[in-house]
Amino acid sequence: MISQDDLRPLGYSQPMNDNIPDKILDSMLKQVPFEGWTTRALTQALKSLDLPKGSAELYVPGGASSLIGQWSARKDKDMLERFEVLDKSELRIRDKVKQAVWFRLEAIGRHEEAAKRATSRLALPDMAGEGAALLWASADKIWAALGDKSEDYNYYTKRLTLSAVLGSSVLSYLADDTEDKSKARAFLDKRIENVMRFESIKGKIRDITKSETGGFNPLKGGPKPSEILDMLQSGPMKGPRRRRSWRYYR
Repeated sequence: MISQDDLRPLGYSQPMNDNIPDKILDSMLKQVPFEGWTTRALTQALKSLDLPKGSAELYVPGGASSLIGQWSARKDKDMLERFEVLDKSELRIRDKVKQAVWFRLEAIGRHEEAAKRATSRLALPDMAGEGAALLWASADKIWAALGDKSEDYNYYTKRLTLSAVLGSSVLSYLADDTEDKSKARAFLDKRIENVMRFESIKGKIRDITKSETGGFNPLKGGPKPSEILDMLQSGPMKGPRRRRSWRYYR
């Protein structure tokens, strides 16, 4: 790992501060639509900032694709800042969740092509785990902003369901070519309804299990995570297979 002292002989005279990683990301976002989240794009980004050779190792040790995580964290921050000042006094929980997700989507801003490239990059096998982790982190931040105090089973199911909503809503948002993103809004509305339906189903299962066993066993009688993701991605109970699968939980 190179240090600040290593860079001085290379002619690097700019002050080393925390703004450099953000500047690198900003420059990278200009290159990504043409080059993708690649080493070539990172090299061009560093060159445009007049940073010397070796700066990538200092500021981007995880490589070009790791900047996707940095960008995701920035978008989470933008979302939380907007959500914090939102008047939520008259909003139902589903409306709060929907508004937070929408703020997260709008944080993409003018960088839709970069977001498409990031989605494609995260879909590759070597980054699939990172993609899931970023969705989970965003979902966790939203629930925390809502003051969620759930634990154990509820903690995980809430974040799992919202991760699925975020993942599918990003794809819908990026595919929507309408000026006001009306198609993406309608899609998000349906996905939030799916979440609320699942929460209702989960509550009924919990009540039934408590009355029959005197306690709630989250591993008995509840829908599998794969079924939850399937429902949220595709819509509730569409087609004969899904109707049969969910009949028990109605």
